[in-house]
Amino acid sequence: MSWLETSYMGRKGVARGRRGASHALTEAKQGTYRYVYGPYAEPVLTVKPGDVIEVETHDAFEGKIRSESDRPSEILRMPFLNPQNGPIVVEGAEKGDALAVSILSILPRGAQPVGTTALIPEFGGLVATAATAMLNKPIPERVKKMEVTTEGVRFSERITLPYEPFIGTLGVSPEIEAVTSLQPDYWGGNMDLPDVAPGAVVYFPVHHKGALLYLGDCHARQGDGELCGVAVEMPAHVTIQVDLIKGWTIPGVRLENERFIMSVGSARPMEDAARMAYRDLIRWMVDEYGFEESEAYFLCTQAGSMRVGNMVDPKYTLGASMLKAYLA
Repeated sequence: MSWLETSYMGRKGVARGRRGASHALTEAKQGTYRYVYGPYAEPVLTVKPGDVIEVETHDAFEGKIRSESDRPSEILRMPFLNPQNGPIVVEGAEKGDALAVSILSILPRGAQPVGTTALIPEFGGLVATAATAMLNKPIPERVKKMEVTTEGVRFSERITLPYEPFIGTLGVSPEIEAVTSLQPDYWGGNMDLPDVAPGAVVYFPVHHKGALLYLGDCHARQGDGELCGVAVEMPAHVTIQVDLIKGWTIPGVRLENERFIMSVGSARPMEDAARMAYRDLIRWMVDEYGFEESEAYFLCTQAGSMRVGNMVDPKYTLGASMLKAYLA
């Protein structure tokens, strides 16, 4: 038996993990990529629970940084970064439901080198930013291009890093807000959380009819925190399956894979994101796994894990997780 059969999607989803129709959301079909999460853009695709979608995503720069001699400050135009595919309507989704997104595969696409990272003025975890204003000058701009295949990320002649892809920005529309795709929150968005990877199912609270799913900003890999603000950004072929859990009202993003469950918090300061994530994890353990609250609090203290997604975006993202071995 696959673990997916015992997942929330497999047990409670409308499709129960059964595959429906297949759809292709190509660059041509997408047309204009979106820089805002919200309910006001015209949907590009309508699917049913269980359907599989193959998506052609851009990198975070929409392919505008082409060489190591490029200067991001001269090419990029804020806030038009982090282009998103979507919105995708999921039939039957209503406020109070949860949308399940099972990530099946993420493959690099385009001519090599497809991987890009960069140092961008006033952006990153160890530099002055607009939010943390300092008088010191920005560090020099730099672009680094890397070959990316499923065999690895060629960081340098000496170092090849494992290929560990994930979707940096994934989520649903808020109810009435129109929010930049650079920001994470309860709807998902720019979480930059490496666990949003093939083999994971991510759950989002539905706030608008049809859910209105967005995705983009794939990474070939990233260290905890996304320290300089830019992972190994890449355009990608992404394959996902969607399902719908009716009446499962959750406060924010949740995730599960074969090994653990995770609750996600996005906030500033970072400790508030950690508190949000652990509080929801404890409540999840109480509601779904039969724990008494103080016992779940004890167990999270002794066995919980905390993953830092990003520490550079308008809100920081952290994921609190618990091994399923302790929940059985």
